[in-house]
Amino acid sequence: MKIPRFDDADVLVVGDAMLDRYWHGDALRISAEAPVPVVDITEIEERLGAAANVALNVASLGGRATLVAARGPDESGALLASKLESAGIKSVFYEDDDIKTTTKLRIVSHQQQLVRADFEQIRALDSNKLLGLVDSVLEGSDALVLSDYDKGLLTDPQSLIRRARQSGVPVLVDPKFKDFEMYRGATIIKPNLLELEKAVGAWVSEKDMVSRCHQLIERLDIEALLLTRHSQGMTLIQRGQEEIHFPARKREVYDVSGAGDTVIAVLASALSAGETLPDSVALANLAAGLVVMQPGTASVSGPELRLEVASQAGFNKGIMSEEQLLIAVEEARGRGEKIVFTNGCFDILHAGHVDYLSEAKAQGDRLIVAVNDDHSVNRLKGAGRPINALDRRMILLAGLAAVDWVVSFAEDTPENLLRTIKPDVLAKGGDYSVDQVVGTEIVKAYNGEVKVVKLVEDCSTSALVEKIRRL
Repeated sequence: MKIPRFDDADVLVVGDAMLDRYWHGDALRISAEAPVPVVDITEIEERLGAAANVALNVASLGGRATLVAARGPDESGALLASKLESAGIKSVFYEDDDIKTTTKLRIVSHQQQLVRADFEQIRALDSNKLLGLVDSVLEGSDALVLSDYDKGLLTDPQSLIRRARQSGVPVLVDPKFKDFEMYRGATIIKPNLLELEKAVGAWVSEKDMVSRCHQLIERLDIEALLLTRHSQGMTLIQRGQEEIHFPARKREVYDVSGAGDTVIAVLASALSAGETLPDSVALANLAAGLVVMQPGTASVSGPELRLEVASQAGFNKGIMSEEQLLIAVEEARGRGEKIVFTNGCFDILHAGHVDYLSEAKAQGDRLIVAVNDDHSVNRLKGAGRPINALDRRMILLAGLAAVDWVVSFAEDTPENLLRTIKPDVLAKGGDYSVDQVVGTEIVKAYNGEVKVVKLVEDCSTSALVEKIRRL
């Protein structure tokens, strides 16, 4: 799994936007008026919720987000617009003097939600007016997300779905407790367990559930259902294919608010950036695991998701491909770490190598060891070399405490890797001058450093090989 270029994604979100308010304070006494806690409010926080949170997640990943939503001429509506603008989200509002901006107020003390108060006015809005607003921003969109919280905006999803599909734009739906016929023709529908049960009826087994999902896919003429299953992860069911299950990672769940928003946002963004549907779901599943660890509605940034993918793939340490290494280096640089690079054949690993690699690692925070593959070693060292095959050499290097990442290369020199990775420090062991180190010009061209590390005397692979041959 890799992280796509989210800045290539242009996602249009249409749905019910909300303002989530959090009042934080200490509850240290009970009211004399009633047996309820008294909270001394010390902090007031506003966040984007529902469809606005979907758009925020797209923007946080690095994608371009446009939101079409309703708001009223009230304080909450003004705050909603201001926060969207601050997040770099283009907003097109369905405005009406009779609309009340949906607001949810939560009073929180010692990380415990004590009460939630909802301020809303649910009424069906003019679907033709909404379609006109969507038409004004649909062109150029890579995906349309319908975030349906059943607050009155999406009374006629069909007109939006048809218009998007006519324009070649895939439609992803985060549904509510409605007849799923309203979402006919969409590309993907993402129900939770309760929403799916309302749509297909109760099932008696996993096999029965999957069968009912396939029937629903055919009936609604959609491509896939993505079922979110709380602590059981997610299940992707595609037309005419076996289901794919994505287990949830074990985490301490703090708050599931807004996790569905993150899932649909990451899914739409990854698909828009060119990822396959299964890989997009895998990314969405990882992202959901991150947001449930945070209080209240939350979003996942691109760097956070990249770090999670790196952790999943074991990028913290070990053998990897060049593509994996680039992701690992990017994450390390994002944490302000200094990257050191060295290279060699390392045919027979000895004490001199261990000392030299330890000293190389001391030049920075992360050490990359690039290893010549078997063909290049043979070209450089001659007949009978290497003694140890590439996989064995890489395993031994990866086991050293000083080594973070091990990667192979097929050329005689690592110059192509140096141009791609651009390490902060190029370290080389031996009796060289800096100017004699291969790659010096490349590294100095981008203001990197080149360091020569002295090897232990009378300790070399060639000397060891010759000694063994004389035995």
